[in-house]
Amino acid sequence: MREWLFDVFRERPWWMSAVMIFCAYMAFIYMPWDLFVKPVEVDQEVWFGILFTGAWAKILAVPHWFVYAAAVYGFRRRRSWMAFWAPAYAAQVAFGLYLWTALETGGFSGVIVGLFPALPMIALTWAFWTNRDYFDPKPLALKARYGDWALVTGASAGIGTALARQIAADGMNVVLSARREDRLRSLAAELEREYEIETRIVVADLGEVGGAAGLAEAVADLDVGLLVNNAGLGYAGRFDLLDGERLRRLVTVNCEAPLVLTHALVQGMRERGRGGVLFTGSVAGRQPLPLHAVYAATKAFDAQLGEALWAELRASNIDVLVLEPGTVETEFQEVAGEIPHRGADADQVAALGLRSLGEQPSVIAGWFNWIRANAAYRLTTRPILALVAGHHMAKQTPEELR
Repeated sequence: MREWLFDVFRERPWWMSAVMIFCAYMAFIYMPWDLFVKPVEVDQEVWFGILFTGAWAKILAVPHWFVYAAAVYGFRRRRSWMAFWAPAYAAQVAFGLYLWTALETGGFSGVIVGLFPALPMIALTWAFWTNRDYFDPKPLALKARYGDWALVTGASAGIGTALARQIAADGMNVVLSARREDRLRSLAAELEREYEIETRIVVADLGEVGGAAGLAEAVADLDVGLLVNNAGLGYAGRFDLLDGERLRRLVTVNCEAPLVLTHALVQGMRERGRGGVLFTGSVAGRQPLPLHAVYAATKAFDAQLGEALWAELRASNIDVLVLEPGTVETEFQEVAGEIPHRGADADQVAALGLRSLGEQPSVIAGWFNWIRANAAYRLTTRPILALVAGHHMAKQTPEELR
């Protein structure tokens, strides 16, 4: 609990943490009681200095609840929109207090008296406004945090290519690994030209026995400070209709390879007293996924491993993150044998992963994916969850493989 509290309150000014605690109290204790327990006839809500009672108070409590919940999230995750939200909300509270007191007092006295309850909120508005740069996006500073070299597996396409570009843009040298040498050479030339960094190409098939160990040996002479376990395979279809050897390769690439590489490279990170490990997981790992059963199971493995290592390695100054996107606009769908469907942008998903590294154990890309992963898991039974997921996956799976 002490470590969790440290994570929650580190770096933030004490007065900002106090406001966050107040918002958490309002969002998780007072507003639920106000909405579901407090009698309608005695309910009151104030917006912009206007007092609402009864049914209108109940109705307007809902956006009030949302405002406080959004504030907790914004403070906790240091979101850039808080630079406007925080002073704006404090200012409207100050205005409401002033207007309410001035009208209640009346006359010229009200103009003066109304200032007194508003002054603390005016001061808070000023504090938020003058400290709004706290919510500016923090520089990645990957080289300063982790060292000179990063290793990105599955770098020849999709999220892996996006991660490699963004890591290089931040100044780290990059080892690029995948099966397709021509793509790796093209990407390496681009990164060296655009960002003036060094690259190394290691052609490796992580689906082969010993593939991951061979890759670890190929970078043993480098101080790899950031490991990106991005290589992954998918294979859509009914379990008994799929090729067994291909399923084995999927498990080897998605589970064994990141385990072997992480175990090999984290030793040096511990000795150097710093490092980072990023697993490209999937929101599929949050639930059973019929017609993608083995893939979802491998991503559940990645999620459990990554989050556990986040807790284990933090004392050694090693950051670990599981990046969990939904569908992404890459070649994954075609390779996995899925019916093409829309997905997120690979560059945005990669940016989210690098930005979140060192901030939390895992991050889900996209609000809809977050709601689907959390609400469905918590509000439905396991049988319903599996059946609904299977119905959804059937729309993305060719008929002959269902």
